[in-house]
Amino acid sequence: MSTKPVLIAGGGIGGLSLALTLHQIGVPCTVFESVATLKPLGVGINLQPNAVRELFDLGIERAQMDRVGVPAREWALVGLNGNDIHSEPRGEMAGYNWPQYAVHRGKFHMLLYQTLLDRAGPSTVQLGARVTGYENTPDGVIAQITNADGTISTQSGALLIGADGIHSAVRAQMHPDQPPIHWGGVLMWRGTTRMKPLRTGSTFLGLGTSKNRMVIYPISHPDPDTGECDVNWIAEITVSPEEDWQKSGWFRQTTPSAFVHHFRDFTYDWLDAPAMISAADIAFENPMIDRDPIPTWQDGAVALMGDAAHAMYPTGSNGASQAIIDARTLAAAMLDHGVTQSALTAYNKKLCAPVSDLILRNRGAGPFGLLSMVETRCGGHFDDIDDVIPPDERAAFMAGYKAAAGFDIETLNAAPPLIKPSAIIGA
Repeated sequence: MSTKPVLIAGGGIGGLSLALTLHQIGVPCTVFESVATLKPLGVGINLQPNAVRELFDLGIERAQMDRVGVPAREWALVGLNGNDIHSEPRGEMAGYNWPQYAVHRGKFHMLLYQTLLDRAGPSTVQLGARVTGYENTPDGVIAQITNADGTISTQSGALLIGADGIHSAVRAQMHPDQPPIHWGGVLMWRGTTRMKPLRTGSTFLGLGTSKNRMVIYPISHPDPDTGECDVNWIAEITVSPEEDWQKSGWFRQTTPSAFVHHFRDFTYDWLDAPAMISAADIAFENPMIDRDPIPTWQDGAVALMGDAAHAMYPTGSNGASQAIIDARTLAAAMLDHGVTQSALTAYNKKLCAPVSDLILRNRGAGPFGLLSMVETRCGGHFDDIDDVIPPDERAAFMAGYKAAAGFDIETLNAAPPLIKPSAIIGA
């Protein structure tokens, strides 16, 4: 078995989860991250119970997760007149053995980063170093590294894992003829507002139609004195896909006044969405983008994971969760096959096809497809949702998505751990 390290291109959530898992099972690795300094960037993301299970198995504790987010209690969709379309408990309240967490992405990212440094040492992560190419060799792989000062170096490894995001250089070399980034016409604005949380106090709420939609959920625990917390919101509109979204920037800072008018009708006795948006100090605009599925995530001793493998619309709230599952599945394959190309083959065979299907499900609105069904059947206004979509049809729709995304309750609760306790490579 090779004594060379596993090279990881990218120090995002997926890359750091893989590095932590490899350290857990005794596999040396080095993470190459292009930015010179990691900062707590981004706003809210959700971590599904299947991913939280893996974090707990990695030794990340509930108290640590509570410092970067809050357990979700409810997932709900409401119609244009504010009436419920569908609601269900989430996490442990739904019967899972593990919670679902809504977290501040940047704070969670820094938690993974600091945990890795504490466990494996600072030399495990090389900042200001981007993997820009690779060469398969008879005994592993050679990665080309472009450094912050413009110099180029190389690093030999047993394997190279491309966790370098939607603009992955590793993927571009593996699939040079891949189509460009896909945009279906949805523009998103993201921000956080300090306010009292809605409904249960920890509800993930979807509101609107396929053309005009909001997602709202808290990402911190309420202040014991004021009852207020940080509420994450995403506001979306659909425009013509023929418009050149790059002219407005891939991810840029903006002000609430620039877009709040799109959501002026989302005002109810329990929510004033325009006021919520306007109360945010800052907002960010970006297009909802993904990439078409690819036939394989492997090229010899090189494999893809996370957004590099399966950048997907955030409609299913499982992009980060899937990256964590990728990391754990890949490490489990190494326990079975060694730090070899055979491990990458097993990982690719297990995940590439089903996750590719998930990309397309999310492109079709994912679980928010219920909003589109209501819009089609009644225009979004109704008195009794059972007259629009019967309960059995709603339940079947949600069950199908959960199964595809890997967090069906019965299946997940009964599944053995991906990484057995105290598992060590070669032991």
